Amino acid sequence: MDDRSRELADFLRTRRARITPDQAGLPVDGRARRVPGLRRDEVARLAGVSTEYYTRLEQGRAHNPSSEVVEALASTLQLDPSEREHLTDLLTRPAAARRASTAPQRVRPGLHLMLQTLDHVPAFVLGRRTDVLASNRLAREVLTDFDALPVPRRNLARYYLLDPEARQRVGDWQRIAAETVAVLRLEAGRYPHDRQLADLVGELTLRSPEFSTWWSDHRVLRRTHGTKCYHHPLVGDLYFSYESFQAPGDTDQTLCVYNVEPASDTVQALRLLTSWTAPQQNPLPHTQPTTPPAGAS
Repeated sequence: MDDRSRELADFLRTRRARITPDQAGLPVDGRARRVPGLRRDEVARLAGVSTEYYTRLEQGRAHNPSSEVVEALASTLQLDPSEREHLTDLLTRPAAARRASTAPQRVRPGLHLMLQTLDHVPAFVLGRRTDVLASNRLAREVLTDFDALPVPRRNLARYYLLDPEARQRVGDWQRIAAETVAVLRLEAGRYPHDRQLADLVGELTLRSPEFSTWWSDHRVLRRTHGTKCYHHPLVGDLYFSYESFQAPGDTDQTLCVYNVEPASDTVQALRLLTSWTAPQQNPLPHTQPTTPPAGAS
């Protein structure tokens, strides 16, 4: 079994293991269960396919199932939108799988301008592999100064999982870090031949104590919106409702905006943070008044 087939097999096994017969609407049959969740024959029956076909599918030996079969499996396994997307990616024939471009990603001038316009809240642009392609000043103050890092190290997953400061600064760190791993897992299914992503996964596996456990869960996630809290050393706790938007013309770039409730403590804290960390303006050079020449009126 190749890596792609193993990935599909593990994903299907973990998804069916989490669903009980009762949740699937199956009657109790009295048979002893050696594994948690649904059996292969139960998944097959609920999806309307043969047990042999489902077994071949789970083993990576049945390629390009019809859209009807994929939808039936997604419904049977009660997959959410991110999981449905991941299943479709995994069922794509390896020869036709998407390949991520190796060229550096560039942020359009218009997106850079938008980041500067959003100067009252943190905002940044993520690329493939959660690379931080651009960020405004508040994003660099609230999270970390990505601009001060070498370009290859400007990565949100690397920050959350490997930077010791992140564990102190990110509220509910475990949830946020695990969700970020799920984002990477979704991208790995979409771009199985991305060498840079494979290198990042290898680095996180070696250096993060929690990464391997979260990675083996096969959880996938496409971030669209949610909440986050950061503990800032200067202004205290900051609470955000974030929204993520795919950049028009480039689905591999995502604009992330951390919104705040009007008149909230976070609004006041961000104003303080902005004033305390604003770049110093160079004053105009001081000039002495000109002394009029003797005899001048």
